[in-house]
Amino acid sequence: MPDESTAEGRILVDRQLGSRIALPEQARSPWWELGRRLLAAAAILVGTVLIVYFDRTGYRDGNDPLNNYAVDFKDSIYYTTVTLSTTGYGDIAPVSDRARMVNAFIITPFRIAFLVLLIGTTLEVLASQGREMFRVARWRKNMGEHVVIVGYGTKGRSAVETLVNNGQDREAIVVVDKGATALADAHADGLAVVTGDATRREVLQRAGISTASHVIITTDRDDSNVLATLTVRQLNPEAWIVSAVREQENVPLMKQSGADSVITSSDAVGRLLGLSSLSPTLGSVMEDLLTYGEGLEVAERDLLVTEVGKQPQALPDQVISVVRDEKVYRYFDPVVTQLARGDRLIVVRPAKELPWAPRPGTHNETLADEED
Repeated sequence: MPDESTAEGRILVDRQLGSRIALPEQARSPWWELGRRLLAAAAILVGTVLIVYFDRTGYRDGNDPLNNYAVDFKDSIYYTTVTLSTTGYGDIAPVSDRARMVNAFIITPFRIAFLVLLIGTTLEVLASQGREMFRVARWRKNMGEHVVIVGYGTKGRSAVETLVNNGQDREAIVVVDKGATALADAHADGLAVVTGDATRREVLQRAGISTASHVIITTDRDDSNVLATLTVRQLNPEAWIVSAVREQENVPLMKQSGADSVITSSDAVGRLLGLSSLSPTLGSVMEDLLTYGEGLEVAERDLLVTEVGKQPQALPDQVISVVRDEKVYRYFDPVVTQLARGDRLIVVRPAKELPWAPRPGTHNETLADEED
């Protein structure tokens, strides 16, 4: 398996499958390191040649009696190469005290540095792929119950930002995208990337799809989203799949393909634009609800012991829905007139707690399901 390198991270490439696994990395590319070392080696070579040439009267060429055993520029190059490589034929040798001291205290350290550069570079090139394969293997071993993001465009980045802001570990998020721009963006955000077509089983398997807990599919094409959803559902029947579609008419098809939740991006944006046009204040409130960490937020939380038996309208939080037996009821539905154990609440609450705006369920209170 060949390897490629970028400034953003190290990549393992599988040409046969057409996919790549890329883990974010802060270190420079090994090829950059190789180039830097080659430049250093060239500098040592040139420096040694100039030292020998400028002190050429202190050297003797035993193979050139016709030229009075003198050393010229070509001889300086020859002497440098055989000396730094430790070949040492002995035909050219320092004879003056100054030339010998220069060899002892300048050229010998150059020789050691030159050899260290060559050996270190060779070991680095040979070991870099092995180290990266080890990193990927360790990453795979620790991967499980993670989130897979298919498509890292605007929607994918926003989804990741929301997940991270709500406590999701970046190391437990894997991006699947075939674009170079997505690769660079995901690496900049500290995410692992599997580069390839998400509609192919092999690519999804590289992302650990069989052990993923959630999959978010956000490519720019509805047909690609449908095919990716079908493939994900086949590989992982238990994963919670959230998929985006551009057109409302494709929602039923997406749900039939196995998506648990379908978001219509164009309709959602259109509704928000329409609301903002009809009522700028309503539009600003909706934008507030969608913005993390400011003003209001929509959240799901467990029912507390002290809230059992109460009406949804009587709670400090603004309850908008109640989840009971995996079904969602609006707060005014007669079925949820009284809250019961096992209920979960969808609430509108302050994004940040204030003295006059408490956030129940965030202070380690006893939950209804935990009471003996």
